[in-house]
This record gives sequence, C-alpha cells and structure tokens, in this order.
Amino acid sequence: MVINVRQYHLYPTNLIPNSPRPLLHYKNALAMKRGTSHCDPGEVWDMFTQNEWDVHWIFRYSDTQLSHYHSKAHECMAVLSGTASIRFGVADTSPDMNENTYNSAWEDGGVVLEAEAGDVFVIPAGVAHKTHNTKPRADFALLSPGKGHGIDSDDPKRSLSNIKLDGFTMMGAYNGGDWDFVATGGNFEKVWSVPKPRYDPVFGESEIGLCRKWHGSNAEPKARL
Repeated sequence: MVINVRQYHLYPTNLIPNSPRPLLHYKNALAMKRGTSHCDPGEVWDMFTQNEWDVHWIFRYSDTQLSHYHSKAHECMAVLSGTASIRFGVADTSPDMNENTYNSAWEDGGVVLEAEAGDVFVIPAGVAHKTHNTKPRADFALLSPGKGHGIDSDDPKRSLSNIKLDGFTMMGAYNGGDWDFVATGGNFEKVWSVPKPRYDPVFGESEIGLCRKWHGSNAEPKARL
C-alpha cells in the first residue's frame, strides 16, 4: 500500500498558537477490515500503542463541534469509518454553531481537509481543529469503554475490536500528556514547548513521518546546576 504523506504549515493567529511543526495527513494509511468499509479499532490500537502513543477514545461525531486545540499533548486522530471535513488552524469567532460551521464565523486562514476511513492526522500541540459535515449522520457518542481519557478495559485491543462502528468515527491517541480542550488564547510559548515524540504513531522510527518532518528534540531538559 502506498501512503500519501501530506504536510501543512499553520502559523499563529490572534486566537490560536498553532505550531512551528507541520500538521501531517496520511491518506489511506490504515487497512480496511476484511469485508467492510471500516478499520479494525483493535489493530489501530495495537499500532499506536507499540509506537508509544496512548489511545484515549473512540468517538462517533455529530454534524459539527467547536474549534479547539490541545495545549499539553500532540494528538493523532485515526479515521475508522465514514467521511467528514476537518478545519485546521483557526478559531471559531461565534458560539453559534450554524454561524461557525456553515457561514463565516471563523478566523481567516487555516485549511479544510477531507477525511475518510483509513486516514490518519498527526496534530501538533496548539493546532486548532474542528470536525464537521460528517457522513453518515449520527448522534455524538463515546464508543470506547471509559470516560474518554484512556481505555478502561483489561483487554483494550479486544474491547475496541468488538465495537460496532457506525457514522463518522475516529480514534484519538496522545503523546506528551493528557488532552485538554482550549477554544482560544493560552500561553503560546508553553504550547510550542511540548517535546517531540520519539516515534511516529504510524511509521515508528521511519523518516517518512514526524521523526524527520518535525524539528526539535525529544530529550528531557537538563536541570541547571
């Protein structure tokens, strides 16, 4: 399988830090489960975990959500089923969900990418994102066991493999810490200092992924004498 690796440089806005590191989009990175049009969540969990990314959730998305970023960790989102549009790099400028999704209530700039089952997005800490225009339409739901900050199961791989996927679903994994939800503002410099991961969630140590495309060190800072 040939995986198309795309990268997007998103610069700070008045409301969003974004990142010096590029957003990475891996098209068709994940295989479909035999005889289906979706990915096997257990197999994706296995790959991310082996590459030291912590899987926290599988969500089924409704039609839209607030734009937000994570200030303490890098995020990897794997599309397991369905299709959607994801807007990266800009904040919503109105709490009205119709205005900030379908009209013009968001900052200038950013990029809108089309997501489909098998895609993976590697999102640096600070990069805003907003999932919308999901198909098939369904109600928002947490599908994985737990509260969305880790998989609450003695056998996570088996538990995730047994989830019935419908609508637009993604798996979220993190590197650097737990996830938070920041709509606007924050300490931009602190967000940019989240350490570079040791491994890419899909490619491991290969230079195809973030190991080469993201600058910076993953070493712990040394204490001053």
